[in-house]
Amino acid sequence: MPEVILEAKDLVKHYPIKTGIMRRTTGHVKAVDGVSFELHKGETLGIVGESGCGKSTLGRLIMRLEEPTAGEVVFEGLEMQKASTGDMRKLRRDIQIVFQDPYTSLNPRMTVGDIIGEPFEIHSEVVPKGGRRQRVQELLDLVGLNPEHINRYPHQFSGGQRQRIGIARGIALNPKVLVCDEPVSALDVSVQAQVVNLMEKLQDELGLAYIFIAHDLSVVRHISDRVGVMYLGKMAELGTEDEVYEHPTHPYTQALLSAVPVPDPTLRGKREQIVLVGDVPSPANPPKGCRFHTRCWKAQEKCKVEEPQLIDRPDGQGAHRSACHFAELRTIVETVDVTQVEPDDRFAGTDVRDPASVAELEGDDIGEFARSDAEAAADVPAPVSVDEHVAQDRNLPGDATTMVQNDEGAPDRREI
Repeated sequence: MPEVILEAKDLVKHYPIKTGIMRRTTGHVKAVDGVSFELHKGETLGIVGESGCGKSTLGRLIMRLEEPTAGEVVFEGLEMQKASTGDMRKLRRDIQIVFQDPYTSLNPRMTVGDIIGEPFEIHSEVVPKGGRRQRVQELLDLVGLNPEHINRYPHQFSGGQRQRIGIARGIALNPKVLVCDEPVSALDVSVQAQVVNLMEKLQDELGLAYIFIAHDLSVVRHISDRVGVMYLGKMAELGTEDEVYEHPTHPYTQALLSAVPVPDPTLRGKREQIVLVGDVPSPANPPKGCRFHTRCWKAQEKCKVEEPQLIDRPDGQGAHRSACHFAELRTIVETVDVTQVEPDDRFAGTDVRDPASVAELEGDDIGEFARSDAEAAADVPAPVSVDEHVAQDRNLPGDATTMVQNDEGAPDRREI
């Protein structure tokens, strides 16, 4: 297994709730409450979960853009919370971030060349001053943009192009870890695919390690080696992409996966969707014990009292980390192998690619089908003309009436 490059240990971030004239602290919003994970060199760790579960806050804690209430982040053996200002400046060369909204994260008063070249002003030892413009053009070309657009402003680019500018700024210093805070959430599907493919290409070329935060489970599965599922500030399940998606053991993960549409018509009517009851509890007052027990269909008295630990639990094929007292495998989608379905007896042994079979079918069955169609057509009544309709109306019973106009043009009801 590759070397661990970054490790989070029991990260906690509580925001104080201040009320009254004296602004006294009356509570805390527990945005992140004891999250631990490891990131290996060259791998992608995906973080998924509902809005408000603490994903973006976790990314900012890793970057030390937010100071944690408790816990620590260790990067290549150095504890970041204890690092001095000079050490943190060196560390930021190796850990960069790509923000969610590509427009608000770019200064509209600066050209693309100034935005991408700004890291070189702080870390002047990376690129000599005379070669910065050429390096910026190389970065633009690397992310698929025209190097000649170096003097344009952010508003002159589309959303996908602006996100590429953000990625170019993130990789300008050749970092080892790139935190991607929902980099494709504001983009349409086709542009999402372009950005994700670009990030995979850069990972192969530069050896980057990604922490990929997103809502879209399909995008996370496409790019991630391991996946962590967060719920209300805690990690609910953590494992490889196959373990979490194919063998989920936590009820919350199973509910998330059951809501993902599957483009397979053979599964129509066989797919089970788990509908959770109730709303997400407030992070300012999370439930005691397991935080998911208020919406869980498997909750028992133990779940209300004892908080489950994120430890290895059996998943039917092995074991991976899950925070549930009653973790067990549940089949979300019942797949049917269409190759095992018995064909229609009428077409048994007939290969449409075989000219002899086609000729035999044309000689026998098609004639039968044609006779059946002729018999069916004979049972259909012939179309009735307008004159015949009038004649039929005149033969109606005596109480039949119709609407006509009198001499004054007003509608009058008379017998036919």
